Amino acid sequence: MEKQHKHRVLIVDDDAMTRKTLAMALEDRFETRTAADGREALALLAGQKFDLVLSDLDMPQMDGITLLEKLNELEAGLPVIFITGQGTIETAVKAMKLGAYDYVSKPVNLDRLELLIDKAIETSRLKEENILLKEQIASNRPDLGLIAEAPAMKKTVEQALKVADSRATVLIEGESGTGKEMITNLIHYNSPVANGPFIKVNCSAFAEGVLESELFGHEKGAFTGANASRKGRFELADHGTLFLDEIGEMPAAVQVKLLRFLQERTFERVGGNRTIEVDVRIISATNRNLEQMVREGRFREDLFYRLRVIKIEVPPLRERREDIPAMVQAFIMKFSAMHGKKVTGMSPEALEMILAYKWPGNVRELVNCVESAVVMCRGDTIGPEDLPDYLSMPAHGAEGGEGLLAELERKAIAEVMSETGGDKTAAAKRLGIGLRTLYRKLEKYGITAR
Repeated sequence: MEKQHKHRVLIVDDDAMTRKTLAMALEDRFETRTAADGREALALLAGQKFDLVLSDLDMPQMDGITLLEKLNELEAGLPVIFITGQGTIETAVKAMKLGAYDYVSKPVNLDRLELLIDKAIETSRLKEENILLKEQIASNRPDLGLIAEAPAMKKTVEQALKVADSRATVLIEGESGTGKEMITNLIHYNSPVANGPFIKVNCSAFAEGVLESELFGHEKGAFTGANASRKGRFELADHGTLFLDEIGEMPAAVQVKLLRFLQERTFERVGGNRTIEVDVRIISATNRNLEQMVREGRFREDLFYRLRVIKIEVPPLRERREDIPAMVQAFIMKFSAMHGKKVTGMSPEALEMILAYKWPGNVRELVNCVESAVVMCRGDTIGPEDLPDYLSMPAHGAEGGEGLLAELERKAIAEVMSETGGDKTAAAKRLGIGLRTLYRKLEKYGITAR
């Protein structure tokens, strides 16, 4: 079995007993190193990578404030949590203004400390992702936002990259809002015609006669209002890619003309008799069951097989939940910049609600949800109160805590409630969460007071 990675924590304190006690308390969950003062800590940091520094404030040789200032120069962004005594609270506040993540008071509550370390490391990780995403935005990559860590989505991306080099006609299937257009982008921008035209047409957006003219163009006088000849999308896409979205909505008469093009690579404009030949790759997409439509006589069978030389399926969001946290962070960045906000991330509680929802509207619904949360957020972190109300309504798709993360949380809350004899205030304090949050979780998981 692969050994689970432990985050590395550097403990800095001039008191040997405190160093030893903290190291022993944290060693089950974290890989710990210790230093007797700020100078020793800096020497260790120069040669090793740590995920967090846990330091006393009042130390000889080099105090905590000076250590923090040196750390900001050496490794900006490394989270630091200070341990304070009764006389150092004001110094701790000063340290937070200088960039410390937080502080804990002596005697240290180890349960709260572990929760605080987890949150600090996660916040640091999200900030690093923000930097990476900003670099991607600056590079203007065409496939920006295509996140694929989930096995189902990885398979889809691998298929798209395999067919990109070919000239084969591709049919992309998937529910509405899954990101079929992004897979088309991936194919085009990794194809030999990546620098050529990339024309997109939504077949459901035009009436029958208008769609035919849009695709194939028309000659002057072909119909009322045709005051001049006009090239269609096929001609505009010559030596490039033509993306036909919602292909299942294409009228029968236009289906016939598209079939002929796929067979002969030629067509005539509406109202014209001159045969036009173009070199265009066709990628189509649908959220409909085209095979069922063929059986019902609503879509041409011969056209279906011409379009489906290669079939790529885009999984719904509920089948690629592993991608959701990274997608949420990417959308937060996008909408923070768009709306002039300073939102940098989402709280674990809010992300849990996001992960528990079924997302019937897929990625498109997630995008709208995150934009709404960014707009409603008044701080730098989106909390449950900033999310749309429907996320907490089981009838509209919440899955009620399914999954390993929710089960672990449920067990942890139940154990603390039992240990505190049902004292909700004491339980909330031990868990490091607000009392209102605890009430909500008790109701969510069906945990009684005892």
